[in-house]
Amino acid sequence: MSVKHFHEQQDEGRDLELNPLFSREPVHVPRYVLPDGEMEPDTVYQIVHDELMLDGNARQNLATFVSTWAEPQALRLMAECAQKNMIDKDEYPQTAELETRCVHMLARLWHAERPHRAIGCSTTGSSEAAMLGGLALKRRWQRRRRAEGGSTDRPNLVMGINVQVCWEKFADYFEVEPRYVPMEGDRYHLSPEKAVELCDENTIGVVAVLGSTFDGSYEPVAGIAAALDDLQARTGLDVPIHVDGASGAMIAPFLDQDLVWDFRLPRVASINTSGHKYGLVMPGVGWALWRDEEALPEDLVFHVNYLGGDMPTFALNFSRPGAQVVAQYYTFLRLGFDGYRRVQQTCRDVATRLAAEITKLGPFELITDGTRLPVFAFRVRDGIDNFTVFDVSAALRERGWLVPAYTFPEHRTDLAVLRVVVRNGFSHDLADLLLEDLRRALPRLSRQGEAQHHADDADGFAHGAETKNPRRPGRH
Repeated sequence: MSVKHFHEQQDEGRDLELNPLFSREPVHVPRYVLPDGEMEPDTVYQIVHDELMLDGNARQNLATFVSTWAEPQALRLMAECAQKNMIDKDEYPQTAELETRCVHMLARLWHAERPHRAIGCSTTGSSEAAMLGGLALKRRWQRRRRAEGGSTDRPNLVMGINVQVCWEKFADYFEVEPRYVPMEGDRYHLSPEKAVELCDENTIGVVAVLGSTFDGSYEPVAGIAAALDDLQARTGLDVPIHVDGASGAMIAPFLDQDLVWDFRLPRVASINTSGHKYGLVMPGVGWALWRDEEALPEDLVFHVNYLGGDMPTFALNFSRPGAQVVAQYYTFLRLGFDGYRRVQQTCRDVATRLAAEITKLGPFELITDGTRLPVFAFRVRDGIDNFTVFDVSAALRERGWLVPAYTFPEHRTDLAVLRVVVRNGFSHDLADLLLEDLRRALPRLSRQGEAQHHADDADGFAHGAETKNPRRPGRH
């Protein structure tokens, strides 16, 4: 059924019928057309409030990476700034200043050689930030190819099949060939050797993911950089790296300080992250940074005059509230380095303990254990045929828990897993409640004669762990 026909059928359905509490209002309220006249604000609030009770409890949503908790002070600041348009730098110069401060803080956190020269901006999320990184890679490649007298007709981008779907969208929208490295055996993400194999003179860059949405693992950014260094020494091909740090770029600096993945690697040209994931801000804000002015082509930057100075801007979106940027600055000040370290370490502690306890239940086997991102994936052990991960997901949903079940992509479609994302606010106590509900469900699942739910029944709430089709990129 098409979306149009669906809504046409819905238009023919019953109107909303109001509770007698609202007898001063019309008895019927249309669902899909504008009412004829005004209504009391309290009545409308109650109507909308009641319908939204049908949404799941966000704190029990272990599918999403997005923050579901914030301090009241942060929410108050967001409410105070909701009316400020982030694009109006000259009208809201102090909000623009806070954005600049956040960029400088991130540049230092990610070891930019000259943080004061690092270029960056806020976005609506990590997906927009990733696309900006990809656009800069493409434009730099085009300029280099033209200078060499080469063709710019067939750009390609190398990445693992595990990348978030925004990279598939980038390739489709901006006409870049996506070259996906498939999973193989127990390798669930990009490897240096496989990345180099797909690079040629038309490669605009390699995307390295710091925190795969499929299993929470880090890709070996330093190893990929070393392999590309060797490629340049052998062939002259100079292929930059963009680090998709949507989640990991706000985990590794605090918990994995010896891991080299950021601007300490000269080959890393740009990094994106999500402020509303492990940046600990309510949606939606992301960040894109380039190591210096040379990494971001000037012809992609627009300049706005504010406070008599120059404010460079680079974004796909235009009007958006400044509330999330202000909340990011609040959170940076509120927590500082040690506060972020403690929050992220708690998330990792919860993830690793919960993963270990789940393996003790018997039917499950870990794919990852939460020691990178506070995220882990697990599967049903071989030999258990009377229930699937999709049965487990459905059973947990009966208690309000949203734990996604999905299959891995090409070459490992045989592997079906459950994934748990531990975020700030998902405490050890909540983890114990989840564990108890899982224990409660297992006897019933074990008594089943055969599995009741399969991959075709999944509701598709894997949040980034979507199976790609490299033969038909884009909408299909």
